[in-house]
Amino acid sequence: MAGKMAGLMAGFGHYTHAVVRGVPASLAKEALRSSQAEVDLAGARSEHEAYVQVLGTRLGLEVVELPADESLPDCVFVEDAAVVCGDTALITRPGAESRRRETEAMKAALKELNLNIVEMTDENATLDGGDVLFTGQEFFVGLSKRTNQKGAEILADCFKDYAVSTVPVLEGLHLKSFCSMGGPGLILIGSSEHAQKTLKIMQQMSDHRYDKLTLPDDLAANCLYMNLPNKGHVLLHPTAEEFPESVTVFEKLKDHMLIPVSNMEKAKLDGALTCCSVLITKRADI
Repeated sequence: MAGKMAGLMAGFGHYTHAVVRGVPASLAKEALRSSQAEVDLAGARSEHEAYVQVLGTRLGLEVVELPADESLPDCVFVEDAAVVCGDTALITRPGAESRRRETEAMKAALKELNLNIVEMTDENATLDGGDVLFTGQEFFVGLSKRTNQKGAEILADCFKDYAVSTVPVLEGLHLKSFCSMGGPGLILIGSSEHAQKTLKIMQQMSDHRYDKLTLPDDLAANCLYMNLPNKGHVLLHPTAEEFPESVTVFEKLKDHMLIPVSNMEKAKLDGALTCCSVLITKRADI
């Protein structure tokens, strides 16, 4: 078993493709948010463009860019529409009703990439991908305003090779509003009481040992980790302009290529760095 696990871990973060989506003009006024912040549309668009450029140009992923849909103001936040692991894609049923149709373009794109598509059709189930943390060894699913027990059960059914544990998300929008993976076996976690409590629950439920890196700012704990050929460990993280104290903590990750990516405008809509892409590992056909 140890050998199998080591093998699974060795492949963690080896992404080859990313699905992203354009920013609709409707984002500024109509996208869902928990604060009343004014969103600068041009700023959100240039941030997103820079993010997509890092994925494609700088890191060399194959980027599939879906067009924005004005009738779906939140559609740039593609992570919520699908959970992809290995060759399987679970098309979700987002918790916010206004977001349900976001899954249509995502499903078509993932089909095009020849993934095995599973659809969450149960009308009692809801699940946002932002509530799903895949560690490379197991899944943690946050039960939140957007994701329920039934959604978590369908995910467990879809990815039977992995343990799936649920944890309550009592504050913030999603589980990944205050945590993410920073590498194989490394969880990035915010310093707030509820973030630390949630991590303790995750550790108690798990058969695996995780190291943790605590960040002063909860939202700064949402980063995008990849392990790429010729680049090794890569971490996209928020900028010093947004979270100066947290950025000094990232510098402890001496083995990582650290890439600061601005997320100021999308953060006003509770959108973090993982929210804007679905990352996929396509094995070269042997």
